[in-house]
Amino acid sequence: MNTSPSPLSTSHSPKLELISHYLCPYVQRSVIVLTEKNITHKRTYIDLNNKPAWFTKISATGKVPLLKIDENHKLFESMVICEYLDEITKGSLHPKDTLLKAQHRSWNEFASQILNNISQLYNAKNILDFEHHLSEISKKFARIEEHITLPYFSGDQFSMTDAAFGPVFRYFDILDKYTDTDIFQGLKNTNKWRKSLSQRESVKSAVTDEYPELLTKFLSRRGSHLSSLIEQN
Repeated sequence: MNTSPSPLSTSHSPKLELISHYLCPYVQRSVIVLTEKNITHKRTYIDLNNKPAWFTKISATGKVPLLKIDENHKLFESMVICEYLDEITKGSLHPKDTLLKAQHRSWNEFASQILNNISQLYNAKNILDFEHHLSEISKKFARIEEHITLPYFSGDQFSMTDAAFGPVFRYFDILDKYTDTDIFQGLKNTNKWRKSLSQRESVKSAVTDEYPELLTKFLSRRGSHLSSLIEQN
């Protein structure tokens, strides 16, 4: 698995534009891969509560990320974008072995499931639902624990699965401040993996400096149990 940054392998490098939102974890995946593959691009942020007309015109789903390759070609869905970026550059963020690559892709989907659980967590209206979703997330991390080989998911080489999980772990930098539950308790590999990803430049730079403040404000306005915990602090 060759993860060294490399120029676009296409004969004419497209002028890529990533349509983004400041808080979207799926956007972060794409940004991480863009950074890891050293791909020059423009990042354009939009307000998803007030989507520009030009965006709704070109977006099939109305969601971000959206990768604008040129006026006639756009891609949506974060992992599709990540796969495209990986394939148009030299080297790969995937293992060479076909089965191992497929297994990594399975874990990438698993990361998306955890993101769905996190959404349910911060929208939970009462403590019982909140604790239920915490438990579900904890179970998922316990399941992946034995598959982590460190310092990254699959050893020394940063992979697409690391790009998928970087935004997942970032949520807990904020959640840990307002909840007493240590969701990673006893998960030594997961804790070390989380730390490795938090120190990776591509993961750190996938969000702006305002991200912690913006996420805290977003969570505090959900009218949820977590919102009340944030208000108490």
